[in-house]
Amino acid sequence: MDFKEIAKLIPHRPPFLWVDRVLELQPDQIRAEKEIPEDLELFQGHYPDYPIMPGVLLCEAVFQTGALLIASDLKAGENNSDTKIVPVLTRINNAKFKREVKPGERIEMLVRLTEKMGAAWFLHGSIRVNGKVAVKVDFACTLIEDRSRETEVRSQN
Repeated sequence: MDFKEIAKLIPHRPPFLWVDRVLELQPDQIRAEKEIPEDLELFQGHYPDYPIMPGVLLCEAVFQTGALLIASDLKAGENNSDTKIVPVLTRINNAKFKREVKPGERIEMLVRLTEKMGAAWFLHGSIRVNGKVAVKVDFACTLIEDRSRETEVRSQN
């Protein structure tokens, strides 16, 4: 799955899209990756003498990967309704940062569905760099109706 396919599933766009490609997609698991550019502007201010990727953005990469898993599952079971449903982050638990991620490295995100209850999805995610775990996090998402189209219509009138 490349950018065009990713863009059809989740609303995130550059510069806040933290998934470059999906490597593997199964009903309960997804594996994706992101190249961390060496010239990202944020490195000028986040430990400029020792640049490292902010942990919150690493978690965001995991969350976006989870959103792709959820959205692909929803697309597979599409009911052809005009109402678009999107996953929204509702819980973060047990975030652990085990290794720094530096400019120029490639991160690999793995997200696994652990439980689904109604509109709530519970997931476990991790990031690896060079085969070593950098981040682990448990999180949950809830499905909500995407009202961005209503906003577009109102702004056009």
